[in-house]
Amino acid sequence: MSTESTPLDQPVALVTGAGRNIGREIALGLASAGHAVAVNVRTSVDEGQAVVDEIRAAGGLALLCAADVADRDAVAAMVGQVAQHWGRLDVLVHNAAVRREARLETLSAKDWHDTLAVVLDGAFFCTQAALPLLKASDRGAVITIGGLTAHTGAADRVHVVTAKAGLVGLTRALAHDLAPHGITVNCVSPGLIETVRKASTTSASPKHHAHHQTLLGRRGTPWEVAQAVLYLAGPGARYVTGQVLHANGGVYLGG
Repeated sequence: MSTESTPLDQPVALVTGAGRNIGREIALGLASAGHAVAVNVRTSVDEGQAVVDEIRAAGGLALLCAADVADRDAVAAMVGQVAQHWGRLDVLVHNAAVRREARLETLSAKDWHDTLAVVLDGAFFCTQAALPLLKASDRGAVITIGGLTAHTGAADRVHVVTAKAGLVGLTRALAHDLAPHGITVNCVSPGLIETVRKASTTSASPKHHAHHQTLLGRRGTPWEVAQAVLYLAGPGARYVTGQVLHANGGVYLGG
């Protein structure tokens, strides 16, 4: 199917950090639900292209957008690419994140700032750049991907916990600012999800996973997190905004 149709009749979604795991499943899920999907990656171009190819093979529309979300100019160019290609943007999913563990005593200023830049600067830059397109949509939705430790805390993750907790605050602030334009803003907060981790990470599974048990007796899957995103991006959630939707099997029961 051609990807050169501008403007599209169908909704368009942009998913950051969409080359693997949760981001990949979100992109595939949105495509299955009828969205054309812009698949963002920073350096994992091969993984991103594989997601694009999978969507296209199923008859959907997909576009690879390689850009560092922490770079404001790169984000502006990426959103411009989506606008030029499809002429609209209806759903924006902030999934890009850095989750490396590090002890407080040895955490470098660079790692601290890099983590906050990808999670918080990235969500801010992308939302700001996409705002004109989202305002033009009658179904605009911004969805951030938070995390369990933003609510429980965790050792050796002060940079990650801070960034993800800040994302919850950003979600609620944006809900106020974007409500007059009919744009909903919500956060999906996954917990204890089975994902494939890069060899460069400090462990096969985050240390905090060992201290938590779900009520359902199992870990979740990226597909299940994607289903929460699909709900918030769909017509059934147009009266939901400023909320945190926990997808964690009951490991955390707070608000």
